[in-house]
Amino acid sequence: MSVDDATVRRIAHLSRIALKEEEVQPLKEELNGILAWVEQLGEVPTDDVPPMTSVTPMALTRRADFVTDGGYPDDIVKNAPMKEDGFFMVPTVVE
Repeated sequence: MSVDDATVRRIAHLSRIALKEEEVQPLKEELNGILAWVEQLGEVPTDDVPPMTSVTPMALTRRADFVTDGGYPDDIVKNAPMKEDGFFMVPTVVE
């Protein structure tokens, strides 16, 4: 895949970048170099490589999931500026 002058101008326009005419050619060469590098990455065999979430192996720490005492909604909303039936009330923002 390669980028032509029109594509460079379109990318610049979509990116809201002011681009002078003499800047088109160097930018085109740079973008084509980047795309060639990405194409080289596509040639790397990755079929046997498992997906990673980190560069170092680690196990996620998990906390125990248990039910707390709860059951005191009146205490929870006691200091709320507006409340109704045990729920927080907020001013209307969208009509």
